[in-house]
Amino acid sequence: MAKRKAVIPAADLSLTESGAFVVGCNYWASHAGTNMWSDWRPEVVAGDLHTLAAAGLQVLRVFPLWPDFQPIHALGTPWNPLTEIRHGETPLSDDAWGQAGLAPEMMAHFAALLDLAADNGLRCVVGLVTGWMSGRLFMPPALIGRNPLLDPVAIQWELRFVREFVRAFRGHRALMAWDLGNECNCMGTATREQAYVWTATIAAAIRAEDGTRPVISGLHSLTPAGTWTMQDQAELTDLLTTHPYPPFTPHCGTDPVNTIRGILHSTAESCFYADIGGKPCICEEIGTLGRITASPAVAADYMRAVLFSLWANDCHGALWWCAFDQDHLDHAPYDWCTVERELGLLSSGSQPKPVLATMGAFRKVLDDLPFRRLPARRREAVCILTRDQDQWAAAYSSFILAKQAGFDLDFRYAEQPLPEAPVYLLPSLKGMWILFRRRWLELLSRIEAGATLYLSLDDALLSGFEELTGLRPVTRELRTATAAVRLEGVPGQPELPGGGGYKITLEPVGATVLGREADGNPVFTEYRYGKGRVFFLGVPLEMQLARTPGVFHQAAAPECWRIYAHVAADALKARVVAKTHPLLAVTEHPVGQDELVVVEVNQSPEPLATALRLARGWRLAAALHGNAVAARGGVALRLPPCDAAVLRLVRGKA
Repeated sequence: MAKRKAVIPAADLSLTESGAFVVGCNYWASHAGTNMWSDWRPEVVAGDLHTLAAAGLQVLRVFPLWPDFQPIHALGTPWNPLTEIRHGETPLSDDAWGQAGLAPEMMAHFAALLDLAADNGLRCVVGLVTGWMSGRLFMPPALIGRNPLLDPVAIQWELRFVREFVRAFRGHRALMAWDLGNECNCMGTATREQAYVWTATIAAAIRAEDGTRPVISGLHSLTPAGTWTMQDQAELTDLLTTHPYPPFTPHCGTDPVNTIRGILHSTAESCFYADIGGKPCICEEIGTLGRITASPAVAADYMRAVLFSLWANDCHGALWWCAFDQDHLDHAPYDWCTVERELGLLSSGSQPKPVLATMGAFRKVLDDLPFRRLPARRREAVCILTRDQDQWAAAYSSFILAKQAGFDLDFRYAEQPLPEAPVYLLPSLKGMWILFRRRWLELLSRIEAGATLYLSLDDALLSGFEELTGLRPVTRELRTATAAVRLEGVPGQPELPGGGGYKITLEPVGATVLGREADGNPVFTEYRYGKGRVFFLGVPLEMQLARTPGVFHQAAAPECWRIYAHVAADALKARVVAKTHPLLAVTEHPVGQDELVVVEVNQSPEPLATALRLARGWRLAAALHGNAVAARGGVALRLPPCDAAVLRLVRGKA
């Protein structure tokens, strides 16, 4: 197949296409940050965009700052504060832009930005309602003091702005997608129902004017059960978004960014959103938050591994935050918040940082591949998250353990239908709301028919426990000390970190004991259930790992992943590629019955040399990227720190 061109025509690139992946950044002009529209300098913007395009970026996320583009003021009396809306003292003009409160000068600036982007082969994602930016709330003067998510006057003017803005630019060749706005869930408080109505209202206004381009959520901090949910956003928009900054995401800022937990953060969170939402996801903002978190060299290594990981795991792109450092600016929010000043791909003096070269090099790798779209990866397990637990903590740890064990998983929330799979995971169960009875019976029927179930217990009250596990509960008590656990029945005999929470004293009534606590109490067991198997772990492994630094990457870390490898042993036999190194992630992407693309990512700051074993009849046809050579029975692989290989495997004789 032909290689991808450096500049992809508009009709050929969609963020929602399976296998599509774009590389870019969020953009504010280098000289002014959020003041770029009021201090418009087209020659600076032209230079910025030329620099970013020359470095290999494809996409910019850009922001028409709300009060600049809709600078409306409320004029009134004590008994009617909204007697009239004007531009300062100037009445609104009678044309469509005027009646929407839009400023023609700003609209001209935005048109110039789009023209410059197109001239440089860049595509733009437009964050429409940009009222929240970098820790500051920006609102038109007439709407200050109103909740932009609930207040009918605010929403009325938001709709007028969105409709006319989209209508004005919908035909532009640089336009790629419409974003609801930047992290609009930060603009005010709302209930879940109010959040749904606001999202539906803005999304409908966009689609009424442009039904040809995807509508992107632009929100972060979504949950399966809360105010702003991934299910609601997926129902109402075409593409979900993550903004995976470690300090702002629970359980993520504990290890160095260039180790496995840090590298997999953006991938795990994006898969979490996409799987439960049922819509594609893009890593819309990502960064290391400056030198205090990672040196320039470490940031570049981190981003290399992140890009390969996102691409290999069916995510749709990554946009760095942001294009330029803003340490020279003295207006808010840069004057307020120190973390907002050193986040660029380039310094405020336009000196490129190593991470920019990394992103350009990754883009070139994709351009040089003999295929345009990476087929979806194989997934062997379904990880079910439940209502009363910390869903993200359980999901994050399960994702990492599965990667270390050598398989991939699909996330589902407890109330959703369950896809067919050979393995089901119920990690760190907590509370009384586990699964609806109908979902529980659906799951049990899958196990009875031959699937494998793994469940680990936090503090859950689970009915039918004895029939499911072959274990009879005797007593339940709050632990006064952590449990010492050794798993003699698991290859490698790993020792688990001490279990907290509640202890259930158990008697085996059919279960095979694979591990015990120091007092002999069964803690890891296997039980035949119909044609399937149930593995029970009596400690909340995933929650413990989420809360403990270093447990995934340090040399002395417990090999907890061996539990997942043991649980999924039969499913792993169906893989073409078998690996043993826990810091190497392997994804398999079937092209057909006899061809496979395999992506290997070194999730470590150290070089990695290992052997991959191939299933009988398979061989290495080509190393499309990275250092890999055929070896007896498989492939010998050597990867630099935080780097990757892309292999083409075929079945049959050479």
